[in-house]
Amino acid sequence: TDMMLLLLLLGTAWLNAASAAKLGVVQTEGGLVEGKSHRMGLFRTVDVFMGVPFADVPGKWEKPKPHPGWSGLLKATKARDRCLQVTLLQTKTRGSEDCLYLNIFVPQGRKLSTNLPVMVYLFGGAFLLGASNDVAILGDSLYDGKEMADRGGVIVVTVNYRVGTIGFLSTGDARLPGNYGLWDQHAAISWVRRNIEAFGGNPDNITIFGQSAGAASVSYQMLSPYSKGLFRRAISQCGVALSPWALQKNPMALTKKIALKVGCWKSDEDEMLACLKMSDPVGLTMAGKIDLKPSLAPVVDGDFIPDEPSRLYHNAAHFDYMAGVNSMDGHIFAGVDVPSINMRNETTVTQVRGLLARLTKEKGSAAVDSAYGVYTAHWGSVPEQAVVKKTVADIESDFLFLVPTQIALQLHANNASGARTYSYLFNMKTRIPGFPRWVEAEHAEDLQYLFGKPFSTPLVYFPRHRDLSEHMMAYWTNFAKSGDPSIGDSKVPAPWPPFTKHHHPYLTINNKITKSSIG
Repeated sequence: TDMMLLLLLLGTAWLNAASAAKLGVVQTEGGLVEGKSHRMGLFRTVDVFMGVPFADVPGKWEKPKPHPGWSGLLKATKARDRCLQVTLLQTKTRGSEDCLYLNIFVPQGRKLSTNLPVMVYLFGGAFLLGASNDVAILGDSLYDGKEMADRGGVIVVTVNYRVGTIGFLSTGDARLPGNYGLWDQHAAISWVRRNIEAFGGNPDNITIFGQSAGAASVSYQMLSPYSKGLFRRAISQCGVALSPWALQKNPMALTKKIALKVGCWKSDEDEMLACLKMSDPVGLTMAGKIDLKPSLAPVVDGDFIPDEPSRLYHNAAHFDYMAGVNSMDGHIFAGVDVPSINMRNETTVTQVRGLLARLTKEKGSAAVDSAYGVYTAHWGSVPEQAVVKKTVADIESDFLFLVPTQIALQLHANNASGARTYSYLFNMKTRIPGFPRWVEAEHAEDLQYLFGKPFSTPLVYFPRHRDLSEHMMAYWTNFAKSGDPSIGDSKVPAPWPPFTKHHHPYLTINNKITKSSIG
């Protein structure tokens, strides 16, 4: 029995020695924070800090201000409110004006991590909704950074920023310049730069990445003169500042529509603005719903965004950049413009021409004919309905996502000085039930794989989904480490050549990546 006891004691001592390191209490500029340690495997944990403030509660339509700090210990164990926004169905609002918080995921092995690359994520949601800890379908939030941190050996940070009317209302002049949500993102990235060393991160190796409106935001952060030296690399997934939906062209017109909705319309603009400033934020948020065409987005404010985005690429010359789209990014939007594509009804040639006419209206009728020629070249004399319907989705994907992204990559490569550029196309078949057979990768479907959902909720996925997830986490975290998605601690299935001024290769991302996935 003494022997048993001895073995038991040795056993527990060994187990304690075998557990991973953990950060415990961390000193930040605002005060002390303590997170929670999550076990990922033998000798592996992730320290998670939820709801760390990076700025003070913002004033209405004011830039974020530094947080005053706190005394004692801040228990950072649960997510804070998202920024005030409409719900997905846009029938009511949720969230709070007190929302400028971020979440930090730090991977740990046997020794405490130091000098890790840092990846800061900006969520998407049309500049209208979203949160750093968005929708939990099964298990953790979609943007839970534990798998990516653990498998990729990077610190993942997810941040909140103001959206909708509160984040992007603008008069197009100094009275209400707009871009408040972009300033919030900037404040968050700056906070990470100043504080992440205490969490084991390398402040000189920050990568910002985002999807959809978050990807356009990444693009704006790269183009802003305020980002000089702030981060090193950037990744845009399905969106860039050049996307037609990513810039408000006539912000005052939209502001007047919103004023009308909340009972503030006055012929005197200054009186109208005074009324808006006193309006209830919930009412203002409801008034910014998507049925307003065009909708809320960043503006050229002469400050954070000093000029048309396409003229600011000299500011992005030193950032390594990776950008791409999903093959059917435009499908859900095409289904709104041409509903027949998702129904049994026939999609007609007239509908296809009508869509092209709407998308090219600034370019005149000759543009419609030439575009129609390009998009129907493969149709043959009697095209199958599936072919016609897929063409409509392709047109919309190209207009909203693919063409702007390719232009952004070209502008980046043209201006780059010592920085690299990479292009991809994600085309894994959709997992959404009920869609027609021709639908490939839907808008936002890349995120579940990037954030490792096939590993954290394995029952809803197949091995091929885990393969894809592994590939994506490897390329993304390698890029964060080295600036080259093929070089890092994670093995990749095929080398990914850079996009250059005169050579435009791209990697097709799905579960079967080989050397022939380069197109």
